[in-house]
Amino acid sequence: MKKQRAIAPIGIRHGDMVKVMAGRSKGRTGKVLSVDPAKGTVTVERANIIKKHTRANPSKNVRGGILDKEGPIHVSNVMLICPGCGKHTRVGHTTLPDGTKVRVCRRCNQTFEH
Repeated sequence: MKKQRAIAPIGIRHGDMVKVMAGRSKGRTGKVLSVDPAKGTVTVERANIIKKHTRANPSKNVRGGILDKEGPIHVSNVMLICPGCGKHTRVGHTTLPDGTKVRVCRRCNQTFEH
């Protein structure tokens, strides 16, 4: 029987701008395309490019060949880019006076919410 992983809270969401801090795409920045909380990974555009070999499927209008696509990166290897100060930062949380919890920059205390 397969062991189930605990879903860890991830402070990064779809659409956030992040910087890759480790791995072969170190230093690249891009928008988060998808988040997988069960595996603890994120997919960042133009980072961790992998080769995907595909078979042609004429009924679905898919051409065969080798495609370049983004692979998943562990969430510990990326950091959010603050829209206020423009630097990579850790994510903090604070509660607003109306009771809502928001993510904030640890450097300049600006909120990440759109």
